[in-house]
Amino acid sequence: MIRKSLVLPALLGMLAPVLASCGMVGGSGGDGDAISVGTTDKLELTDENPAPLDPATAYDINSWNVLHNTFQTLMRMPRSGSEPEPDAAEQCVFTDRRSEQYRCTLRDGLTFTNGHDLTAEDVKFSIERMLKIKYPNGPFSLLTNVDTVETPDARTVVFHLKTPDATFPLKLATPAAAIVDSEVYEKDQLYEGFEIAGSGPYSLRVEHDDDVATKAVYSGNDDYKGEVERQNDAVEVRYFDSSKSMEDAITGGDIDVMSRSLKPEQINRLDDATDGDIRLYETPGAEIAYLVFDVQNPTVRDRAVRQAMAEVIDRTKLARGVYQRTVDPLFAMIPRGIIGHNTSFHDAYGDRPDVDSARERLREAGVETPVKLTLNYTTDHYGETTKTEFEELRDQLNESGLFDTTIKGETWETYKKDYAENRYAVYGLHWYPDFPDPDTFTGPFVGEENFTYNNYSSAIIEDLIPRTRQEAQRERTTDSFEQIQDVLAIDVPYLPLWQGKQYIAARDTVTGAEWALNSSSTLQLWELRRGLGE
Repeated sequence: MIRKSLVLPALLGMLAPVLASCGMVGGSGGDGDAISVGTTDKLELTDENPAPLDPATAYDINSWNVLHNTFQTLMRMPRSGSEPEPDAAEQCVFTDRRSEQYRCTLRDGLTFTNGHDLTAEDVKFSIERMLKIKYPNGPFSLLTNVDTVETPDARTVVFHLKTPDATFPLKLATPAAAIVDSEVYEKDQLYEGFEIAGSGPYSLRVEHDDDVATKAVYSGNDDYKGEVERQNDAVEVRYFDSSKSMEDAITGGDIDVMSRSLKPEQINRLDDATDGDIRLYETPGAEIAYLVFDVQNPTVRDRAVRQAMAEVIDRTKLARGVYQRTVDPLFAMIPRGIIGHNTSFHDAYGDRPDVDSARERLREAGVETPVKLTLNYTTDHYGETTKTEFEELRDQLNESGLFDTTIKGETWETYKKDYAENRYAVYGLHWYPDFPDPDTFTGPFVGEENFTYNNYSSAIIEDLIPRTRQEAQRERTTDSFEQIQDVLAIDVPYLPLWQGKQYIAARDTVTGAEWALNSSSTLQLWELRRGLGE
């Protein structure tokens, strides 16, 4: 039943396919039936996070998938290209040469889906609310450079920044800057539950069993005013317990599209198939997987321990064995395709394990071996292969004789709370870029407010990053970001493992799947259209 996959090359950060699988035409989709999308992501209310769809708390790919389709931001990333364009705004410009003052004019007649007017005061409220709540694990760090927000009139917003930041328009295109209704949301309290009040391409209704979502129903918002051209009237996202049950649903015709997370064997099976009515689409991705070290934890406080792990871990074996070539080994925190990428970890530690060098490094530092440590991972957030990956990491470290390693998994809600409270010495995370720029792979990872809570700071990096933000011509920042990568390779507060590719499968009665994932791996539901492909 599965047709041979179509691999679509793309420019990273643009995701513009060279060859599309199906023709695209304007207008609403097909007969009006909702397009059904499957995912293994979870959407649930917990004691740790009773407001998963509040922009103040949402800083993971699953929540951003929802917010990206239901809220507006002043700017948005276009279908192709890496420069943001206005969305809720009619126009936005820097009004000074230093990139410290940014002025936006809103479109006329904006409204929320509840009928309330959307004005400049709502924009000001949304930004100030994000910074006031300052939710742990939330995206507030993207906006901490905002000093003050002025609203000269109902359609004008002026941002005064603390320091120059040419990347600020990109940050305004993220859900961190989602515009919420000031008549509904409290300035200092979270908006709990599954309801939202946005002005994006879709309104949302969530079906749930107790506190766990079973289906998210997106209905086209005909009052939306922005640049998105919606290709359908409705989309239903269904939440599955496993990738197997999700695959059974698409092969059985119960869903139209299969999204996160596909296991490597599923991807290869879909790719190898020669007939059928399901297509697999592959595009370049900027997702990175990496280990985080709490540099103040006694277990890994000595830099030699972290450097020895960098020498022992075999990324190629992870990519080819565990992930069956559906990911690529990564030797820097900035991935390939993004300005500033280099191979700093390869240059420092090689591309193959060197146990003898690692042993000598630990001996010179006076570190007793085997080093006893626990690798922590999340059981339900990055896909079912994560456990196998950490078993492989454990075995590689232990086989060196230099480490005595165990692994421990926790649910995502517990996991992100625990690492924020510095309960782990070593833990695994993935990073989906906030926007296609090297700043998002560096700035959030360094300093007192870095989102990993690993206590890492670097005077060199924290001096370089503000300098790069002064440069509007981003290609001119290459040397600085390469220097940042070299510092990270020496300090090893993070250990890059692999860079992901993007996969999505769709029945051939749905077109537009090749456009449905943007450069940050976020679902753009409006690109899907019901109609038989070629």
